[in-house]
Amino acid sequence: MERMPDKDREILRRLAGRIAEIAQLPVQKEKAEMWRRLNQLDPVRPMVWINEIPWHEMEDDELKLQTTHPFARRLEAGFRRTIYQWEHMPADMVVEPVIYSPPVYHDTGFGIREVSDVVKVDPRGVASRRFHPQIKDEKDLEKIKTPQITLDEEATERNYQLMVDLFGDILEVRRGGVPGLWFAPWDQLVTWWGVEQAFMDMVLRPDLVHAAMERLVDAHLKRLEQLEQLGLLALNNRNVRVGSGGYGYTDELPKEGFDPSRVRAIDLWGCATAQILVGVSPEMHEEFGLKHEKRWLERFGLSYYGCCEPLHHKVGILRRNIPNLRKISMSPWADLEVAAREVGRDYVISWKPNPAILASEEWNPELARKEIRRALETLRGCAVEVIMKDISTVRYEPRRLWEWAGIAVEEAERIGS
Repeated sequence: MERMPDKDREILRRLAGRIAEIAQLPVQKEKAEMWRRLNQLDPVRPMVWINEIPWHEMEDDELKLQTTHPFARRLEAGFRRTIYQWEHMPADMVVEPVIYSPPVYHDTGFGIREVSDVVKVDPRGVASRRFHPQIKDEKDLEKIKTPQITLDEEATERNYQLMVDLFGDILEVRRGGVPGLWFAPWDQLVTWWGVEQAFMDMVLRPDLVHAAMERLVDAHLKRLEQLEQLGLLALNNRNVRVGSGGYGYTDELPKEGFDPSRVRAIDLWGCATAQILVGVSPEMHEEFGLKHEKRWLERFGLSYYGCCEPLHHKVGILRRNIPNLRKISMSPWADLEVAAREVGRDYVISWKPNPAILASEEWNPELARKEIRRALETLRGCAVEVIMKDISTVRYEPRRLWEWAGIAVEEAERIGS
């Protein structure tokens, strides 16, 4: 790696100093404790967090990168976004006086290539794609390979020493790892199979569908085992996103026998989702999704399930199949009255407000307040996190998101625990 210019170092150290100042505020420990209580199902008001922000629309001098070295620019972008979010739309975010130096490793992937065409590009530049099936019969299942993970120890150590040199007297520098593993085998499978054909084959060729899921989950599990053996996993019981929801603060992780030098899956939150199965019955979801996904989830200490699919009517199958379940996603399309009744206080409801409220031609903060209040009243008595995500646009008006954050916290405080 080429030497980092002195000017870049000065910029990074100044930003790290600001992060350290924010992290020392008493409110950080207060919010971390509230997240811990929520995740352990103790009484606490709904917690609010914003992620998946359209940063390209947050045009502001506060976010303008000033460094030139590629490694410095990655660090600078992270610092500036954290500071920006804290100063304008913190909600219940938590900033810690720690920076992680991630490992450098290579992953060969699953061996099967997606083949697709662009069908349409919308005004925001988002492309709709048509996937061409790569799995048509049993012999095609052999295309799904087990990923091979190789750690570049030299590059990993070099980056760590560089970060210690840069920030060691300002922030605690920790050797990082992979704090979360997104697990959505069905969403992978349909890009290789085709949505319509996969749905038809659940009826016409169920054995083939089961065999495909079995092989894909096996590949994921072998990848997980390699990450464990190479010491590439990192604890996520901190200010790390769990699944598609909020922070993972909890005293229930890591588990007994924990070795800091070799984090195990059982020491972590796990997650799974099968968004493409939104259109199938709970019985088919259980048969073709959960019976395979639970092989993954049982490796972890606690689990989060779901993303953008409505799950209010599938709580029963989640309860039956995931003993370590702690959080269930409730998307904007979920029936919250049913969710409240089915979940009770047994799990955290990870409610996702509809981000379309931020994309309307005219920003209507009172409508936003009304929607949040209605939802939180419906969920009164449940353990709730409010996660604003999938924000495709704020119409280049960042203040919409700033105001939404303030409104959401006000309503959460109003409803109390």
